[in-house]
Amino acid sequence: MSQLAMVLVLLGAAVVMFALNRPRMDAVAVIMMVALPMTGVISMSEALMGLADPNVVLIAALFVIGEALVRTGVTQRLGDWLTAQAGAREARLIVLLMVIVAAVGSVMSSTGVVAIFIPIVLRIARKTAIPAGRLMMPLSVAALISGMMTLVATPPNLIVHSELQRQGYEGFGFFSFAPFGVPILVLAVLYMLVARRFLGTQAAPAPPDRAGVARWIADYDLAERERRLRVRPDSPLAGARLDALDLRTSAGINIIAVARGPGARPTLIQPRAETVLEPGDVLLIDLRSGGLDLDAFARAHGLDTLPASGEWFADTTQDIGMAQIIVPPTSRLVGRTLTKTRFRSTYDLVVIGMKHGTRPVADALIDEPLRAGDTLLAVGPWRAIRRVRDERRDLVLLDLPAEAEEAAPARHRAPLAIGVLGLVVVLMVWGIVPNVQAALFGCLLLGLFRCIDMPGAYRSIHWQSLILIVGMLPFSLALQRTGGVDIAAQALLDLLGGAEPRLVLAVIFAATGVLGLFISNTATAVLMAPVALAVAREVGASPYPFAMTVALAASAAFMTPVSSPVNMLVIGPGNYRFADFLRIGVPFTLVAMVASVLLVPLILPF
Repeated sequence: MSQLAMVLVLLGAAVVMFALNRPRMDAVAVIMMVALPMTGVISMSEALMGLADPNVVLIAALFVIGEALVRTGVTQRLGDWLTAQAGAREARLIVLLMVIVAAVGSVMSSTGVVAIFIPIVLRIARKTAIPAGRLMMPLSVAALISGMMTLVATPPNLIVHSELQRQGYEGFGFFSFAPFGVPILVLAVLYMLVARRFLGTQAAPAPPDRAGVARWIADYDLAERERRLRVRPDSPLAGARLDALDLRTSAGINIIAVARGPGARPTLIQPRAETVLEPGDVLLIDLRSGGLDLDAFARAHGLDTLPASGEWFADTTQDIGMAQIIVPPTSRLVGRTLTKTRFRSTYDLVVIGMKHGTRPVADALIDEPLRAGDTLLAVGPWRAIRRVRDERRDLVLLDLPAEAEEAAPARHRAPLAIGVLGLVVVLMVWGIVPNVQAALFGCLLLGLFRCIDMPGAYRSIHWQSLILIVGMLPFSLALQRTGGVDIAAQALLDLLGGAEPRLVLAVIFAATGVLGLFISNTATAVLMAPVALAVAREVGASPYPFAMTVALAASAAFMTPVSSPVNMLVIGPGNYRFADFLRIGVPFTLVAMVASVLLVPLILPF
């Protein structure tokens, strides 16, 4: 068997395994890395060359930057803004959603963007009674189109850019894709405003029943104990230190947090002995003295009483964490009270609820001896809860509320994260340093400013995507060495028979799209980029319109769920079937193809 035939057999096997999703995609990529050197076409070091590819490192760095935006609450604030601006108007919601997702996805992984926005969209759907299926498809389409905005928006762009450089060309600029992506996004918004009517109106299946803060408030009988007190300007507490007031001993009041500042999202301060109260401060308290008349206490001390419902607790989960913690039999805390263990000082957490078995403790918790197997409901900073998660001897983290999935542990560092992102974009746009160096510099700054920590950075990297790219890159070299790329290019030219260059672009777009029905858009770009450049060379045209067509077609993976991880993420939340992607995706793929074929030669002449 010739070397070309062996490479094609391996490629065919990879396509079949990708289509069947057996085994998983990254495992297929590793298999190909091992098998290709056995053909004798490439060496083992060449099969592993993707591990040293700057664009692979760049993609990993972009995952980290995206995670920093999540941890600092930047994306969450965008979701909140979206909800406030759109209200219950579905058309306005779709327009804003698609624009925001495309903008955010232009500087971070489109897969990561969808993962971030799915809970936001589900929450909006619940509040507005709009079926989630009418919002998830616009989310998916916008995330894919975000890949047409900038060089770093999606791996296919970087793969095409890398292939241009490998063949001696200059490559694309940071915003080279935007003149095509912006018009296609406008068309997508208009299309989805019409196509949403053809999406199913069934609600998504209910997510696993995970308790939220409101249920915990009820389970631990906290509704009567948790209160909020606002310090009036004439209050004798204004200007006093908490240790001097000693409200826990004098009145049985345990201060959980101090909310300071105007607006619906004030700054929440962890109470400490040296904390000085200011007029307007709102004290979240845990009332432990059954005999205290809170209203009389508030009047005597110049305080206003405010409600503290489960909803209020849920709204503060960006700042105040909550967790259920179990006391194991080996704990040194067994038999001691919370006061004697100095629980608050040691763990930076306040226990507001306790259960002996399944029975909530109604008495003053600070004087209740801890028993083996007790469940504690604790509140405090998310960083403190994460430290308990690493604890194994004295405390074991049992559960987090559903709201924890949306919490941003470094929310107050959002301006720093935005500033670092802006710096990275400027370095890339102006070409001051290579793109990968700019991204890595951004990662270092985000770590220095504590927008992300090392464990979080490693967890944020989607290793499956990186291994897929690394494993598929050697196919490009193997097909070129065996003449497979030239044969494919010549076959296209023979088929077209000297056709008009725009028709050639249309065929390349269609071929990329069809291949994307069976394998990921990343693998499609790896295989089609060298073919497109070979066609350009054969017809004596500039390589840029052909390379750009491949990149745009690779991002136009609208037709099936398996074309992109973006589509796979929204299947469940949107309650979609395979046919839904065909019904919505195929027509818009044709729209994107026509737009690309018309725009590309105008901006990148042949």
